Amino acid sequence: MPKQPVNVVLNGKPVTLKVEPRTTLLRALREVGVTSVKRGCEEGECGTCTVLLDGKLQKSCMVLAVEAEGKKVVTSEGLLGPDGELHPVQKAFVEEGAIQCGFCTPGMVLAAVDLLSRHPNPTDEQIKEGLSGNLCRCTGYVSIIRAVHKAAAMLKERS
Repeated sequence: MPKQPVNVVLNGKPVTLKVEPRTTLLRALREVGVTSVKRGCEEGECGTCTVLLDGKLQKSCMVLAVEAEGKKVVTSEGLLGPDGELHPVQKAFVEEGAIQCGFCTPGMVLAAVDLLSRHPNPTDEQIKEGLSGNLCRCTGYVSIIRAVHKAAAMLKERS
């Protein structure tokens, strides 16, 4: 099957993905070396492939790459500051030990970024709801919830 170009802005940089029409965004991102998006269930259930697509939380296994034409794609690599410093959510996840095996972490971090953009001071229930599309099999979620609260405080300090 012939490949076609798909132009996106990936983590702030213009990129042309060369894909077959049936290729998911997840697979296209992996093909260009984005390692934070993981192939988990590939059915939209686990959240390990989560990205921000034009600012909206999206499971990249559920989107055809051609649907991303002209859009902005942000992965957890795109959250890093210009000098490689961690985003407050990433830093809070590290500091609170919310990253045991790390497989779910990039998607969980993006879900937390999305949640905090809508709820800067979330309750535990809002955090649980905001992260409900992301599964973690290691931490039991207590440290993740703690990390989101810490990130919220860190983001308040920054502004």
